[in-house]
Amino acid sequence: MKTMRYTYWKDDKYYIGYLNDYPDYHTQGLSKKELIDNLKELLKDIESDEIPYIRKVEELVFA
Repeated sequence: MKTMRYTYWKDDKYYIGYLNDYPDYHTQGLSKKELIDNLKELLKDIESDEIPYIRKVEELVFA
């Protein structure tokens, strides 16, 4: 099982959000559940290279 943090807010009637690792790619839903489903679909598209020029965030460890 994979976990990923996301950020969301409610704007009038829509829940809008993005995956914290990919803040340039927002999605929305009429409910929080629909937003979460759309975020999962977005992650599938990102990981399958459906979306070009993805900016990725990683951690760099220094000794």
